[in-house]
Amino acid sequence: MSTPRNDQPDAAGPHAGQHRAVLAVDATPLAADRRPAAGPIAVLPRPKKIFVDAITEAGGDVAELSPETRAIVWLASGSGSDLSAALDANPQVQWVQLPWAGVDAFADQLKQHDRPQLLWTSAKGAYAQPVAEHALALSLSLMREIPTRVRATSWARPSGESLYGRHVVIIGAGGIAVELLNLLAPFGVSVTVVRRSADAVPGADRTVGADALDDVLPEADLVIVAAAMTDGTRHLFGPSQFALMKSTAYIVNIARGGLIDTDALVNALASGEIAGAGVDVTDPEPLPDGHPLWSSPNAIITPHSADTPEMTAPLLAARLRQNVAAFLGDGAFAGIVDPQAGY
Repeated sequence: MSTPRNDQPDAAGPHAGQHRAVLAVDATPLAADRRPAAGPIAVLPRPKKIFVDAITEAGGDVAELSPETRAIVWLASGSGSDLSAALDANPQVQWVQLPWAGVDAFADQLKQHDRPQLLWTSAKGAYAQPVAEHALALSLSLMREIPTRVRATSWARPSGESLYGRHVVIIGAGGIAVELLNLLAPFGVSVTVVRRSADAVPGADRTVGADALDDVLPEADLVIVAAAMTDGTRHLFGPSQFALMKSTAYIVNIARGGLIDTDALVNALASGEIAGAGVDVTDPEPLPDGHPLWSSPNAIITPHSADTPEMTAPLLAARLRQNVAAFLGDGAFAGIVDPQAGY
């Protein structure tokens, strides 16, 4: 399992306003019998001002965990056992807000505490803009051979490729994919989206189901992995998938490291099965010093930094304002998690 992103900061950062605080997932109304009862909200394990302020601005009452608590905002990237302990000791809690878009780090807690009167929400979609931006940056850097250029110590023959007019395969159809489609549009690319169902994704030239992944890989010039990490998607990319790709194709992973078999990726890069890889996430994570992926000349590795704390803090605060308002009234919640599906 990959390491979740770092804890959020107290400050929103100097450029926070440049990321619009829209939520890239639809808010979901709940039936009356499924709505959590309003009440005090505990911010755990350590309250941070930007998030406490967001809750109070939406009308919420932030208080220490007690028998009156009806909701928990969990800010730690890990410590799932501590969250379990808090829920075990406080069965009256009816809503938990998790800090990340991906909830694989809390898979055990979701299953252990799956009960009708406990609503789970995540930051699903809230960080889509900065993550999509990072995916585009990695893609362009690979095609322009930046990994080679930054290591060079002498002048070399100019080389590189353009993204314009290429065929891009995006795996996943969530908020990141939506933002990627917006960012890719000016390049005149054709885009195939691979998702759990074949329901059309607006802005994509083609949408196929997950069972058609192997069918579309031979056509791809660039593959961007933006899928959720679940038991069913681990090692979605392995030796057979790399063997299907063009030797001139690139792969970028900004989702979870476990979606790609790391040994297969190293082999595909070394053998020339693919032209290059950009990964913001790895398996294992952190990637150990001396791991062979570090020495792959056609790879870019960034340390799970597609959405830094400076970027995510104001976006999580926006998600909290929306969901606290829904909690206190009859509004719709954003980022509802299915505990059994794991996303």
